[in-house]
Amino acid sequence: MIKLFLTDVDGCLTDGGMYYSAEGEVMKRFCVYDGMGMVCLQQAGIPCGILTSEKSPLVKARAEKLKLRFLYLGVGSKVGKSVTRYDFSLQDAPSPSLSSELHSSSPSLSSESHSSSVLLGSRGVSAELPPMSKLQAAREICTQLGITLTDVCYVGDDINDIDLLREVGLPCCPPNARPEVKGISKSSGAQADIRILDTPGGQGAIRELADLILDQIPTQKGVIRG
Repeated sequence: MIKLFLTDVDGCLTDGGMYYSAEGEVMKRFCVYDGMGMVCLQQAGIPCGILTSEKSPLVKARAEKLKLRFLYLGVGSKVGKSVTRYDFSLQDAPSPSLSSELHSSSPSLSSESHSSSVLLGSRGVSAELPPMSKLQAAREICTQLGITLTDVCYVGDDINDIDLLREVGLPCCPPNARPEVKGISKSSGAQADIRILDTPGGQGAIRELADLILDQIPTQKGVIRG
């Protein structure tokens, strides 16, 4: 059974596009169905998190909105940036309801304490960490939860996701993923064959996968999904 759900952002939670205003501001489009999927997973007791090489305030806002337990910004950066980790599950505000998720597009984030500088407040817990890869970040989370990578589902779409995808128990990608990602298989040394989802990134791919995972928890279906 899956005990941790992690995903990349661009191409998975979004369509991979970056939208620029005339003033140079970057915008991303998120799908509310994906957000509700992650909310339902968390309500079923499966922690959710985002691993991204960007240090994007938009991603932070999305994770905060969903009250995700794990958000790693700057992870896997090729320029050796420090990593910022958040835990928004510790906020006092109530968990997002189905109605609030379907009618609001504001985001949220989360992070937890670490040996580096740690900040606590109403907007979650954050810590500044040294540079690390996505695989290292996932291993850190697994150690914290007392699980292994075989208990993890990870969704990625590009070459910087491959190392982690090859190690988790349920590697997944949207159909818009790079060919190198779609080619991950046990025969090539990976932990499991990759599952290619039917729904494109940013259009409900995460919800598709969340529903599949929730379908394996019969006692939770009536409570979470009506």
